[in-house]
Amino acid sequence: MLNLTDMLLLVGSLAISLAILVPLTGALVRFRAHYNPKGLQLDPEGGVQPHTGPVITSFIAMLVRVYRIEGWPGLYKGLMPTLLSTAIVTLFLLLFLSENNLRHGTYTTPSTGVLGTLAYSLFAMLISLPQTIVTDRAITTPNKLPYFNAISSLRVLLTPTERRRPWILYLTPGLLAAQVSHIAYVVLGLRTVRQLLLPVLSQPGLPSKEDVSVVKLTIYFVLVLVSTVVLTPLEVIATRLAIQRNHAAPEFNSVAQEEEGDTEEATEYAGMNEDVIGLRSEREPYIGLVDCGKRIVDEEGWSALYRAWWLTMLGCLTGAFS
Repeated sequence: MLNLTDMLLLVGSLAISLAILVPLTGALVRFRAHYNPKGLQLDPEGGVQPHTGPVITSFIAMLVRVYRIEGWPGLYKGLMPTLLSTAIVTLFLLLFLSENNLRHGTYTTPSTGVLGTLAYSLFAMLISLPQTIVTDRAITTPNKLPYFNAISSLRVLLTPTERRRPWILYLTPGLLAAQVSHIAYVVLGLRTVRQLLLPVLSQPGLPSKEDVSVVKLTIYFVLVLVSTVVLTPLEVIATRLAIQRNHAAPEFNSVAQEEEGDTEEATEYAGMNEDVIGLRSEREPYIGLVDCGKRIVDEEGWSALYRAWWLTMLGCLTGAFS
């Protein structure tokens, strides 16, 4: 078992990681979830009207905007579901991994080949999908959620339909398709190519110069960079679909619910006179992965599918050595 010092170091490192990553993740989710239609829109009578919502053009601008409007509490939206999932994973590691692995951070996904890794990744995604949905909605809601009242928060984040039938979260149109496509591309595509071109990178430790072909390394990095073109839209679409809530009837949106209001107990941030981001009306929901992508392009332009593409590229490059 780990001694007290090791436990304190573990808890301390997790606290520092969450303190840094939660605001960055929150800004990323909001930036990709932000609905920013093109300058001119049609009103219900067919007339042309300009878009009047906030215009956010970069990840940094979103981070600054969140702090300006909601302060530090806004930056740490989504902390509690993230903390809960992190605690569960950490507890699992403490129970089932050796002390040596924990101290040296050598835990990786099981080495069972490409198909085994794909199955493991899909299983992990299915287990964590409800947590991902709740976290993304907690980040993007304009309401102030209590830290220690999960029931109250879930009444705001989930529709009555979702609370009665929580398994419907897995039926969110297009979300599973987006997640599976992302995982399949990374595992079957990038990992397979890496294994063929640079098998030495899959081994523990840093490879020597003699073990790595510069030509093959260059080819692999080019493929990783090109993969950003595929993976970034999938991540943006997954974010949009995760925050799109499921209703018993499509004409109901987040304010008018089918049986009861879901924002009656929610409060907004003090002094907040503008929304941090714009959210697309749920009266005309995305009906699938392809539909979501097409509507984003038609309503907001191609650039909306590539928000924070550089973060996806950094993730791909980091994954090359994982």
